[in-house]
Amino acid sequence: MADGSVPSFKAADLVIELSSTPKAKQEEVTFGSDFTDHMLTVEWSASEGWQAPLIKPFGNLSLHPACSSLHYGIQLFEGLKAFRGDDNQLRLFRPMLNMSRMSNTAKRACLPAFDQSEFLECIRRLVEIDQDWVPHSDSASLYIRPTFLGTEQSLGIKKPASALLYVILCRVGSYFNSEAESLSLWADPKYTRAWKGGTGNYKMGGNYGCSLFAQYEAEAHGCQQVLWLYGEDHQITEAGTMNIFLHWINEDGEEELATPPLDGIILPGVTRQSILELTRKWGEFKVTERYLTMSQLCSALKQLRVKGVFGSGTACLICPIGHIVYQGENLHVPCQDKKSQLASRIAKEFTDIKYGRTASDWTFLV
Repeated sequence: MADGSVPSFKAADLVIELSSTPKAKQEEVTFGSDFTDHMLTVEWSASEGWQAPLIKPFGNLSLHPACSSLHYGIQLFEGLKAFRGDDNQLRLFRPMLNMSRMSNTAKRACLPAFDQSEFLECIRRLVEIDQDWVPHSDSASLYIRPTFLGTEQSLGIKKPASALLYVILCRVGSYFNSEAESLSLWADPKYTRAWKGGTGNYKMGGNYGCSLFAQYEAEAHGCQQVLWLYGEDHQITEAGTMNIFLHWINEDGEEELATPPLDGIILPGVTRQSILELTRKWGEFKVTERYLTMSQLCSALKQLRVKGVFGSGTACLICPIGHIVYQGENLHVPCQDKKSQLASRIAKEFTDIKYGRTASDWTFLV
């Protein structure tokens, strides 16, 4: 429900300017380049507050050369998807979790608050207008990218006096271009993705841009992504831009699905939370948020106690991990056959919910 205590724009005030020149869609659905006809923008200033939200033809932004997001990284974003179900109904997956996370990140970035429900309704209208762009496929979807920029038109580190909230949409297929069934990770403690007291648990662009150097070094070592480690004991934190899960027989002989805790350096992923809630509901094995180290993983691999490792996220959903390069060793991570593999089972449950095959209150109808 809308929170009247938060000064915010209202979906009821939405202004719509439709494009007179619809764009042609790319024949092949790739990731992140085939943008739809329209975008949503909402401007804010300290003097006038929020302006009326506007849906208009997709186009370039005009920013002052001293814009604070360009100089000081005062910006953030979110990522969620719209799916076309077997019944042709469009659905979003738990979008209020994205709205909540974006609101928390905005507070950390000193950007203005907004009513989460009002913003979601504006997004729903944008997707509704560009609904023809949602693929008729269960291997493709419409990616929704809300973005929030500080647009202060002067130099100096300070809370922005103006900001721009906007949303763009694009058709997407698979996030990873590899044909391999599992990913390979490069684990080296010399690079740190996040640290206690920092912004690693917020979805800020700077967290991603600063990871590129390590990503390309991982590729130079023959791996596809970075396994981010933290601390002297080489704690496992995230895999590339994904949360990470370990399915194993733990030190006490229990079957367990474990993922690192939300201690300030882990992004609180929507897929991560959903995996924890789903598997806890099953009640078939222990599900924990706990610290995991490379030493524990290496020992478990040697003792054949690892059932599988996988990453999770909005872009990739569930991605099995097959190899980890660590301290000169190529660690082989076992993958069970597809019928019994936990990652495949979870992915199928989520896919059935997103495409309307399984009724769930986790979906939001467009």
